[in-house]
Amino acid sequence: MINDLKKDCETRMRKSLESMEQAFGKVRTGRAHPSILKDVMVPYYGSDVPLLQVANVSVDDSRTLLIQPYERTMVGAIDKAIRNSDLGLNPISADVIRVPLPALTEETRRNMQKVARAEAENAKVAIRNIRRDVLADIKELQKEKEISEDDERKAGEDIQKITDKFVTEVDKHLAAKEAELMQV
Repeated sequence: MINDLKKDCETRMRKSLESMEQAFGKVRTGRAHPSILKDVMVPYYGSDVPLLQVANVSVDDSRTLLIQPYERTMVGAIDKAIRNSDLGLNPISADVIRVPLPALTEETRRNMQKVARAEAENAKVAIRNIRRDVLADIKELQKEKEISEDDERKAGEDIQKITDKFVTEVDKHLAAKEAELMQV
């Protein structure tokens, strides 16, 4: 039972880390990357669908994204969806759509770092909450006399080691993202 709880703990913590990495993907670094537009929704025959389902998004050069809609009639809708998103981008439309990414100022880079730190802190809080839940489950097992006090203490130490490992991973990813943001 304790091993199952440890595996569940590690799986849930890994998901928190992956969630943070996805959030980091949305934090702009000044280089063009298709994942910047991942959450842009485009109206398509009466329903909103992700941009990546109605167009091919590629990198034209280091500061420009190239969007090729699968249907020519979608150019206007895609352009409008990008403009209305909170990304602050101004696409240039023709048969294809080019999205130039503005150069990041020092202030913008600092703000992006704050966003990255907030995401990292959210991930750490989630990891600690998972630890708390698993330790409560282990304590419950001990109360029901399914495990001994020694097993409970040992499991608690193991859960803490797992938690420390994931918190360290979060810190490593944050440091890498901050370094990436500060590159000119």
